[in-house]
Amino acid sequence: METSALVFTAIMPIFMIIAAGFGARRIGWLSEEADRSLMSLVVNLLYPAFIFSYILNNEALRSPANIVLAPLFGFTAIVAGFGLCMLAARFFSIGNQKESRTFAFTTGLPNYGYFPVPIIALLFDRETTGVLLVHNVGVEIAMWSLGVGFILSSHDSKPVWRRILSAPVVSILIAVPLNLLRVDEHLPQFSFEAIDLLGRCAIPLGLLLIGATFADLARGVNLLKGVRLPAIAIGLRMGILPAAFLVFAFIFPFSPELKQVIVVQAAMPSAVFPIVLAKHYNGSPEVALKIVLATTLISLLTIPLWISLGLNIIGF
Repeated sequence: METSALVFTAIMPIFMIIAAGFGARRIGWLSEEADRSLMSLVVNLLYPAFIFSYILNNEALRSPANIVLAPLFGFTAIVAGFGLCMLAARFFSIGNQKESRTFAFTTGLPNYGYFPVPIIALLFDRETTGVLLVHNVGVEIAMWSLGVGFILSSHDSKPVWRRILSAPVVSILIAVPLNLLRVDEHLPQFSFEAIDLLGRCAIPLGLLLIGATFADLARGVNLLKGVRLPAIAIGLRMGILPAAFLVFAFIFPFSPELKQVIVVQAAMPSAVFPIVLAKHYNGSPEVALKIVLATTLISLLTIPLWISLGLNIIGF
């Protein structure tokens, strides 16, 4: 099967599960009251289990280059993306200050978890998935320190380090040294099976909650009003930024696993989390929702194209 068709088969289940979450909320099968406990379960148990299942016994993450360069690239790419989107917001005069800040934050932050993980798992191997997870530590640091702490809101009383040290990040910081020490070689097989079973629940449950969030926020919002803003976001997130990512993947002598991560990240739409953060940190949830929906819908077409092009560029 050619690469674009293979990628398309990888992303279709993602959209179908999101749609299922959307429908479950509208029908009443998934209540808003359940969201908090389910999300807490995903973030604090299921996703950490997923992380351990992909980092332990991962030879690619016994290479110092991947351990250092993956999060460094993740941090640098997000900072550069934020900078470009802030300039674009000013150049195109995107709304008031609240809307402008939300535009820069949402457009500059690609989906770095629930979308790329199943795509990488299908296209590559577990080593590349592990490198993606370590890469995401740099993304988290950039998102909370610069994204939330400076662009979205500079008035949050919670220390940056407490925001960064979420359960998934702490899990990565624990799992990487354990992998280097080959602790996995001394653990019984049934422990890996239990961790793997828990980890498999993380992505589908997270996607269901994303669909439910879309259903909640779409109520009362005219998504067709003001198409200029999402159009600019699409041009940046799904056009200019992917091209820049692929240039970096081509020029720099990264490991094969990190190059694969960069190619997939290049094709990603805006992350969904900024919708929640915009509401919490006095941004514009409506602006975030429009950008996320617009880039997510168009990504159904652009993800296969960018990944196919990127893999050809890096020689895979």
